[in-house]
Parts: sequence; C-alpha cells; structure tokens
Amino acid sequence: MKWSWTLLGLFLLGFSLEAQAIRELSRPTLPLRRISLYSSGVGYFEHGGTLSGPADIDLAFDAEGVNDVLASLVLHDPASRSPSLIYDAEGGLWRRLRSLRVDLSGNPTMAEIFLSQRGQEVELDTGELIRGRILTLEYRQQGHITPFGNSLPQPYLGLLTAQGIRSIPVDEIISFRFSDPAINADLNLALELLSDSRDSSVRNFRLRLDGTGSRPVSLSYILPTAVWKVSYRLDLSGPQPFLQGWAIIDNDSDSPWENVELSLVSGRPVSFIQQLYPPYRVFRPTLPLAIAGTADAVTHTSGVAPAAAPRVQSEMMMMEDSILFARSRSAEADQGREVLGGGQLQTAQAQAAGDQFEFTLPYPVNMGGRQGAMFPLVQGNLEAQRTLVFSGPRAVSSRSTIHPHISVELHNTLGLALPAGPITVFDGGTYGGDALMDFLPENDRRLISYGEDLSVTGFVSSSGLRYITGVTVSGGVMTISRRQSYDWDYTLRNASGEQKRLIIEHGITQGTLLVSPESYDERTSDLYRFNLSLPPMETVTYRVREEIPLSERITLSQIGPEAFLSLSTNQEISAEVRNALTRAIELRRAADQLDSQHRDLTAQMSRLTAEQGRIRSNLEAVGPGLPLSEEYLRRMSQLDSEIDELNSRISRALDEARGARRVYEDYVQTINF
Repeated sequence: MKWSWTLLGLFLLGFSLEAQAIRELSRPTLPLRRISLYSSGVGYFEHGGTLSGPADIDLAFDAEGVNDVLASLVLHDPASRSPSLIYDAEGGLWRRLRSLRVDLSGNPTMAEIFLSQRGQEVELDTGELIRGRILTLEYRQQGHITPFGNSLPQPYLGLLTAQGIRSIPVDEIISFRFSDPAINADLNLALELLSDSRDSSVRNFRLRLDGTGSRPVSLSYILPTAVWKVSYRLDLSGPQPFLQGWAIIDNDSDSPWENVELSLVSGRPVSFIQQLYPPYRVFRPTLPLAIAGTADAVTHTSGVAPAAAPRVQSEMMMMEDSILFARSRSAEADQGREVLGGGQLQTAQAQAAGDQFEFTLPYPVNMGGRQGAMFPLVQGNLEAQRTLVFSGPRAVSSRSTIHPHISVELHNTLGLALPAGPITVFDGGTYGGDALMDFLPENDRRLISYGEDLSVTGFVSSSGLRYITGVTVSGGVMTISRRQSYDWDYTLRNASGEQKRLIIEHGITQGTLLVSPESYDERTSDLYRFNLSLPPMETVTYRVREEIPLSERITLSQIGPEAFLSLSTNQEISAEVRNALTRAIELRRAADQLDSQHRDLTAQMSRLTAEQGRIRSNLEAVGPGLPLSEEYLRRMSQLDSEIDELNSRISRALDEARGARRVYEDYVQTINF
C-alpha cells in the first residue's frame, strides 16, 4: 500500500511537467541571432524575431550571469507600451513555498504534510471512503523490521469523523484530497514551482510584452563568457613574410549556438559585476511613538530645485538601430589566399568598433553547448625585418655571458589591429620557434623573439664616476654642481661567417640623461634601443653613457675646518675659489684661536673663584684673631687682585674674539664667484 503514495507523487509531478511542456510549446520564442565576444570576459547576445500580439518570452540564465543581465538588458518592441521582466528573487522560491498552505520547502513526508494541516477536513481512500478533520499524528513502534532487527515507528493519522475519532495507518492510505479547494490549488502550485526550479544553477525569467499586431522584436544583454583567444602563424620562408591568425572560441554554456552571427572584439573596456539580483534590505531604526516624548532639535540647509527633467513616456522607446555597442559593416574581406598549409581560407571581416576592434566571421556559426572551436581570423603579407636583440637588463642580472634573441621586427601593414597572442614561427620551411606578441595597433611596429643565436655572445661591464662641473659662491653659500656618470660597455662577438644586424636594449637608469651615443634609435618607457652591425668573426664594443646632475649647497659659516680644508684643496674647484677659501680658513683659524684664548681665561676665572670660595669657608670655620686666620686673609686679598686683573683680560679677549669672528663672517659674505 505504501507504494501508492510514490505513484501518486509521480503522477502529480508528471502532470505538472506535462502541463509546463504544453505551455512552453505554445509560447513564442526569440531565437539567438548574434553574439559578440569581448576580450574582457563578457559576451553580447542579441535575440530577434517576429511576434504577433501579446507574448510571454521565457529566458533562462546561469546564476552567475543574472546580475549582468539585469544591468544590461535592452528591449526593442515598437508595439509594447508596458513591457516587464518577471523573475523569482534570490531565495524567493523558498519564501513563496513557505507562504503556501501546503509548505513543500523542506521536502516533507506525507505524515508531516498531514500534521501541518491539523484542523483541515480531508477525504481518504483506504479501501473505504473516510471523511474527517485532522486531529493529530502519532508514531507507534510497530511495522516494518529493519536489517538491524528493530522496528521502525509508523505514523498513524488521527481523524475526527462523524462516527468518532479514528486512527488510520498512513501507509494504508491509497489516495486523499483536502475538502478545501484552496489547499489543493496551493499543493499544485507548489509542485509547479518545484518543477520550474529543477536546476538550482539556472534562473528563469519571463519577459511580458503587451504589444498588438505583427512586428519585429529584439532584445540583447551581456553575459559572462570565456575569453576568446587568438594564435598566429608567421612564415618567414617565402619572398614576403606571411601572417595567419586563428580565433579560439569556447561556448561554456549548456545552450547551443545555432546559425548565429559571431563577432570577436578586442580591447579593454571597463567591466564589473554589481549585485543587482539578490534583494537588499537596509537597516531601519526603531523610533518612539509620535505621540510620546519630545522631538529632537534639527536644522535644515537651503536647497535648490532640480533642473527640469525630460518627459518620460510609459512605453520603452529605443531607436531601432541603437544597441549596446556601436557596430558597422565594412566591405567584404579578401576571400582567401594560399596559406601555410595550402588551400583557401575565408577570414573574418574587421573594422573599428569605437575604441575597440571587431572581427566578424563571414558565415553563421553552429556550436554545441560545452564545445570549443577555432576559426580563421586574419591573414596576409606584412613587413618584417630579421634582427638579433641583446637584452642589457638580462645580461646585467645574469652577470655572465648571454646569447641574443633571434627576433623579427613586425610592421603591421594589414590594415587592422592585431590582438595579443602566441605566434608559431616557421623559418626555412620548418618550425623555428614560438613567440609572444602584445596588442599590435594598425601601422605600429613590434619586436618578437622566438629563439637564441648561439653563434653570438655578449656581456656587459659597468663603471661610474662623479665629478664637479661648476661652483658658485654667493652670500656665504657655496653651490657645487656635480655629475654622476654611468658607463656601460657592451662586448659582443660574432663567431659566424655572416654579418648580422643587432639591437641593443639598454635599461634606462632612472633620472639620467643619455650622453653617449648622442641619440637612440628607439625608446620605450624603460629601455633605449640602439642598432648596430656585427661583422663576421669579429668582436665589437659599444659604450652607453648616462649622466645625472647633482647639486650641493653649503653654508660656509657652518662648516668645520676639515670641510674647509677639503674644499680648498680640491683641484676640481677653480684656483680663485680655492684662494678665497684659503683666506677664509686663515680668518676662521684666527677667530677660533681667539675664541680658545677667551675660553681658557674664562676657565681660569672659574678656578680662582672656586679657590676664593674655599678660603672664605675655612676663614669662617677658624674664626678671627688666630695666626691661621691672618694667613687666610692674606690669600683672600691676593686672589682679589688676581681676579680683578683676569676680568680685564677676559673682557679684552672677548672683544678680540668677537671682532675676529665678525671679520671672518663678513669676508665669507663678500665671497662672490
């Protein structure tokens, strides 16, 4: 008997799915007709078709793309005045299930459903028809025996019937229905909701259009997608270098792309995700009742009225040719030429799209869900020049001999921008190596390297020198201008029997100026490039000199004799300045000597004063009238005479020292070179 409940549930679920399938077949669809994939990791999807009368369009998106859809969806329907996009909010399904009279949000058992409807009238079929109101649900330790030998408690439904209270085993119930039709309707609605949400990673949307008549309708949106990639093949074997590029595309969604126009856009637009799908709730404070308490004191600032806003109509108005990204069509691309492996390829049409560049495949694309594909993107002859590239920063960091890179300088003459990607180089009819290329604008030049030339070796040695370039003295301040030079010697040996073109890449020392050579052949933000030729079987040395200007300000009156002596004997300073500094040193020494004499006299005065104080203390201790006291008085008188004479000498020494210091400082101020 218990299997009847499973069959009943399957029947109800099958009925719901069948009804849903009938509704889906009857609803119109807007087929996907165009996709633009961006190198920023998003895709622009456009649907279009003809609709007649009001329509509900069902759309399904992966959960990770819902925020992008809500931020970017654009609709064009000239007949619909009140379109709307309906969807279940994040967590809304379970809230809605819990709000129904029969709550199926927690996957309840039949017994739990009966228990949740206590008090409701139900009709049971157990072989006999029983009608009653649900009173209770209890479990009894009897029934089925588990593999462990114990019995499982079995649910019994208690009903209040016209004949009294009856206890009915739940597993003996064949079918049931509630007498209240609203409960049965909620049960059916809950099953429909669960059926619609079978895939938890998918979010379902319904676009409702109220337009009348037959008309063209289109909608577009942005979704996160796998970044499209590009790989190149460069053939240097022929009389003119030939480049071929292939686009690598991934459809990482479950939905197939059928007969869609595919465009690939390179660039770096700003792209971000904002959480628009989950409901947001803000904090609201709890305030006292308006009829109680006192009001808080507030102030109000003055305001201005907003500018008059344009009138907005209720219908969604958009120009038919307006879409999220500017797009145009150029003339048909070259229908193909013989390529690396032979045969003809039809490549993408290319044109500018705002500040980006767009490639559009010339034929519709069909790709299944979770599939990848590779399509011809670009091909043609371009200018290329072979060279070797010797990296100075790499040589300096390795501190050893290195080999230069085998390189090609590409000149993009294809008439379009080339996205960044790897390049497989073919040389001499065979594989030559791999290279990487950054984004290459039209008519720009770019070096690519795909190997090392073992026949050429090189290393870098460096030295430095600091020297004075000028000295000025004014107002007692000396300004010394210096230059710090950095010399880098590149020693390169060509052991092959052929002359080779080489580019030296020299890392720019921050803050320096290039002195030798006088100019560079090319410069980047952190590199100089110099072109030179390596004769066969010879060694070449190439010097690069950079200099940085330095300046030092010295207040002459505040430096010591040692610093003065160092400056006056520096042969990089002119003789006139050195003679003036020598005279300043003499005056400084004279002033310092008088200062020293004054300090000596002051120290002598301190000793005499201390001795006088000691004798006075002894005299007070001995008392008057004794021979010892007479001796103390005699010595006190002698010290007084010495102190008077010393005071005069200290005064004269102070005047002389101040005068000498003034002469020195005045002289320093008058030095002017």
